Amino acid sequence: METSNSRLAQLLAFYQDDPQDPFTLYAIATEYRAFDVEKARFFYEKLLAEHPDYVGTYYHAASLYLQLDEPTLAQQAYQKGMQVSRQQGQLHAFSELQGAYNKMMGLDYEDD
Repeated sequence: METSNSRLAQLLAFYQDDPQDPFTLYAIATEYRAFDVEKARFFYEKLLAEHPDYVGTYYHAASLYLQLDEPTLAQQAYQKGMQVSRQQGQLHAFSELQGAYNKMMGLDYEDD
């Protein structure tokens, strides 16, 4: 946890220097996810509100919403993420979001 704490401290310092940097916000949310889901949620939601084109947020925010038993918010995050990733031509991200969304909705089409 020591390394994680120093990494988080460094990220928070970056955040103080530039609170608008989406990567820093994303990295902070990811660090908090391991031990403080409410702080992680705050930073993911800040990203969703202030940087809606930052595609990487959607998958992880939706996953956090599922962890918090908020499937409607998860569904909305997956859907918005699929829309944004498609608009940006990020087909790999779109595919990952769609796969997670389909699994959540019980639409898992894998052949066994």
